Amino acid sequence: MAKQIGTQVDAGLAWLKLQQNEDGGWGDTGLNYSNISTSMLVVAALHASNRRVEFKDSIEQAESYIESEGGIAGLRRRYGKDKTFAVPILANCALAGLVPWKEVATLPFFAACVPRRFYSLIQLPVVSYAVPALVAIGQAKFILDPPRNPISRTVLKCFIKPSLRVLENMLPASGGFLEAVPLTSFVSMALIKTDRASHAVAQKGVQFLLNSFRSEGDKLGSWPIDTNLATWNTTLAINALANHPESFTHECSINSQRWDTCVNWVLSCQNQETHPFTGAAPGGWGWTDLSGAVPDADDTPGALLALKKFSQLSTKGGDRENTRASEIQQAGELGVDWLIKLQNADKGWPTFCRGWLNLPFDRSGTDITAHVIRSFLAWRDEISDLKSRKTKVNRAIKTGFAYLKQHQEKDGSWLPLWFGNQDMPEDINPFYGTAKVLLAYRDGNLLDTKEAQFGLRWLRENQNDDGGWGGGPSTNWHNPVLGNSSVEETALCTEIMLDDPNPESQNAAQNGIRWLLEATESNLITEAWPIGFYFAKLWYFEKLYPLIFATSTLNRALRFQEDNESYKT
Repeated sequence: MAKQIGTQVDAGLAWLKLQQNEDGGWGDTGLNYSNISTSMLVVAALHASNRRVEFKDSIEQAESYIESEGGIAGLRRRYGKDKTFAVPILANCALAGLVPWKEVATLPFFAACVPRRFYSLIQLPVVSYAVPALVAIGQAKFILDPPRNPISRTVLKCFIKPSLRVLENMLPASGGFLEAVPLTSFVSMALIKTDRASHAVAQKGVQFLLNSFRSEGDKLGSWPIDTNLATWNTTLAINALANHPESFTHECSINSQRWDTCVNWVLSCQNQETHPFTGAAPGGWGWTDLSGAVPDADDTPGALLALKKFSQLSTKGGDRENTRASEIQQAGELGVDWLIKLQNADKGWPTFCRGWLNLPFDRSGTDITAHVIRSFLAWRDEISDLKSRKTKVNRAIKTGFAYLKQHQEKDGSWLPLWFGNQDMPEDINPFYGTAKVLLAYRDGNLLDTKEAQFGLRWLRENQNDDGGWGGGPSTNWHNPVLGNSSVEETALCTEIMLDDPNPESQNAAQNGIRWLLEATESNLITEAWPIGFYFAKLWYFEKLYPLIFATSTLNRALRFQEDNESYKT
């Protein structure tokens, strides 16, 4: 294992050196602007690897960039009161000898021993899915920089073993917490540096990291943020293909077999037990079929919408079709029930856990709420009325729309939770958020409402001169042929424009389609852009997003053209 670790470390350092930006810093991906968080992590890695002489120039340039961004104070400003990422970064730097431990905030690792149902009440300084970091980093701070008060030391020491058991109970079979390399790395590092490298969590964590290493092409030497988004991408692709009937047919035996396998796979990804990480009840879906996934309120609606498409195919009446229809119905009702119970008191939906409203990535989100509403609209006429389920669904839809109306921005846009645009103020992505919310208004036949028309007008007014949407100087910097628009954002905004009969929206849609067709013909349709946020503003890009989003939009445009001879693109 030592040889394998050494080989991967060497390759990782070489890859990092190639990714350094001209300003001396690093971005989360090779497509991102530099940021202080990643830059501090890279410098810590270079120091920890004992290669300071070899990387002297890179370190000096990075330190100059970090100083220009405000150093430790700048890092804290980036995250505010959210300590989910700021504290692990500073702990990482302290472990590398770059900052004193006094700069690392104390994390209440003992709080992990409180029954889970009280987590949202005690206002933890980290988000709901970062309890492993709370325990491991909190313990490292306590062990390596113990409090002066002897009573505090004695009391807190009693919680080390119990909280470590909580951490071990949350460990998935893969060894990767949330299938996430950053979170697993922080946890493993903290345990190893406090002389607990032999602990099962550290051992499995290191093996997970070894298994996650990328060893081919331009990715050689890198690690992904998350292992994969298999469930999320699969359901997105299903719903994109379903936008045109011929893309989603059961007439061909080959397609029939493929869809049969696909629906079995989606059904198998549904959580069937109380989840050890968040305590989530059965019924939800996570972003991947791997053991580190956690059920959430964005992947679950995606799966429900995909299953609804499948249920429309299981109508031939044979025994096999009837069995399949029954399986889909059961899974759908369980998923709907799971989402109903997750709704927050503000009537929006959070990602993972109800009631965690303290920190940004735990709050309700407009994009997530809209996705939930769409899944309810698709299923409400199909589900049984057991335990007044239909009444609850209709109430949830009504209150969900009220939440969306209340959280519309003054300019007419909506801001999403898990997607961003690095060229927009505060890294927000109103293109993604507005388009996703308007899809819910479309599905609810509410595009003629005042707020929906306000949102559509915002999209029209913010369409780029080239006919696309989103992007910014950084897209042009990366690929001048692509211009200032991104495939992902253009596809999303164009799709909703197609459904608005307003002539101005139809004109905007045609310009968007023209842009997508030109991008396709220029082989730029596969140009992924970092619009995805992971926790704590950690950027990522997904190579399937531009293909899936563009397929969805072009399929819908093709259907419109076939249904309406006057519609031309």
